[in-house]
Amino acid sequence: MSLRTGGSGRVPGMTRRIAEAAFPQGSPAIRVRDALGELFRDEDFADLFPRRGRPALSPAVLALVSILQFAEGLSDRQAALAVRARIDWKYALGLELEDPGFDHSVLSEFRDRLVEGSAETRITDAVLAAASDAGLLKLRGRQRTDSTHVLAVVRGLNRLELAGETLRAALNALAAAAPQWLTELADDEWFNRYSYRVEDYRFPQTLTERIEKGNEIGNDGMRLLQAVFHPATPGWIRQVPAVEMLRRTWVQQFQIEDETVSWRHPKNIPPAGQRLVSPYDSVARHGSKRDTDWQGWKVHITETCEPD
Repeated sequence: MSLRTGGSGRVPGMTRRIAEAAFPQGSPAIRVRDALGELFRDEDFADLFPRRGRPALSPAVLALVSILQFAEGLSDRQAALAVRARIDWKYALGLELEDPGFDHSVLSEFRDRLVEGSAETRITDAVLAAASDAGLLKLRGRQRTDSTHVLAVVRGLNRLELAGETLRAALNALAAAAPQWLTELADDEWFNRYSYRVEDYRFPQTLTERIEKGNEIGNDGMRLLQAVFHPATPGWIRQVPAVEMLRRTWVQQFQIEDETVSWRHPKNIPPAGQRLVSPYDSVARHGSKRDTDWQGWKVHITETCEPD
């Protein structure tokens, strides 16, 4: 698609009057337009589009839609609906009230063009420049950064529980995705060992017995992984997310010495900030800050702190 330029950059008169009547106190989208003006021009993205072919939607509009979409946490479908139905968005975008909008797939295509053209920073650069021109940002100001913890919606598991539940999750996923393949591989004992969630049965209490139980789980998981990565196994089975979680967990928690699978020593496992903590969340990690420990993430927040 070639580039289709936008309009004059002004908010249409009817759109302005209806928006001011509907939002006498304004809205975030309206305030963005009033404070920063026209953030983008189609010419800013001209090199990302071919000169010939079917005209594309205005990239300046799509860029601002992407910002509003991110600010409100909307999906592509929800953002496309907002362009068609919301007066404050039409005001921010400078669209006529009767503008029909566009199909939601256009947003992902626009993001692909930004990535392929290494133009991801053009949107943020334009926003920062406009905010600086409006006096909302200034160079060499004072700022402070702090962090806060965000809890993941996962159950806290010790190493033994994590290994058992990760293997159970992988077996359940394979039972749904490749039941015949799993039936031919699984031992009869696997059903008794892994048919229930780890909190529904009791693990051994002594250290020696818990190590033996962990080694048993480790051997079962390794046997499953060896079968998954066997050349004769269909490649798509390796793409099952629960199988990938099993592989990553086993790399972190177990080792092979003299063809024997065993627990890694606590000093030989990755740091807490790198270890998986749940088979159901691939990005949650163990966090610690002073006297607070949690499973999840740490978010850093920066704000300006000028005297005025």
